[in-house]
Amino acid sequence: MARVLVCVKRVPDFSGEVLLSEDAQSADARFVGYTLSNHDLCAVETAVQLAAATDGSATVLSVGSADAVEQLRTALGVGCTAATLVEADPVALGPADVAREIAAVVRDHEAEHGPYDLVLLGNDAADSGDFQVGIRLAHQLERPVVTGIKSVALADGTATLVGEGALGRETYAVPTPAVVTVLEGGVEPRYPTITGRMKAKKIAVEQRALTGEPVGSGRVRLTLPETTSSSATVLGEGPEAAPAVVDLLHQLGVAR
Repeated sequence: MARVLVCVKRVPDFSGEVLLSEDAQSADARFVGYTLSNHDLCAVETAVQLAAATDGSATVLSVGSADAVEQLRTALGVGCTAATLVEADPVALGPADVAREIAAVVRDHEAEHGPYDLVLLGNDAADSGDFQVGIRLAHQLERPVVTGIKSVALADGTATLVGEGALGRETYAVPTPAVVTVLEGGVEPRYPTITGRMKAKKIAVEQRALTGEPVGSGRVRLTLPETTSSSATVLGEGPEAAPAVVDLLHQLGVAR
């Protein structure tokens, strides 16, 4: 019976141009909705699959605004059975703050219900690019950590973790309890059905306050990559365009 905690973050649902706040400290979500990142969705799916395969349980946790209950209920709607929200202003928090709060929840839950075999997180935050939380959390809990994982299996106190490294497929075997950050692509996230959403509404969400004063991220500002423009040249129409195509292939070095 595996016990899994999966940590998620409420992020802007950008499908087009990304905007920044006036102080460039966060993504500007005034004109869009909110969602879970693909990494987080895959972490949730992994947690639910592990729990189902071992007749265990999957708990979902978020550190952020009260509105993050919406994202917690998304996870509850696909199979998580319990949820915890540590309410705070997400802009004021840095990776060290988030890791500290998750560690506090883990210690309290484990003191009452026994250890989590795994704590799963998305590999990085979709809105700020922070990727430190998993490593900082593992350090605080004094547990092994592996990042950038796409598939997870549990058996006999060992987690078998598969990811992609610079030289190709990498497989790790680590003792549990452990911390793992999940990349999208290893599993196919499911989405809540109407029945799942109805069940999720009936599950009480544990509410907690911060355990300490935030130290912040130390971030100077976020920046956006420069936009690149593209253009097209019409070479002609019909057979009359053939010579222009040949000339272009010569220029590109494709034909001689």
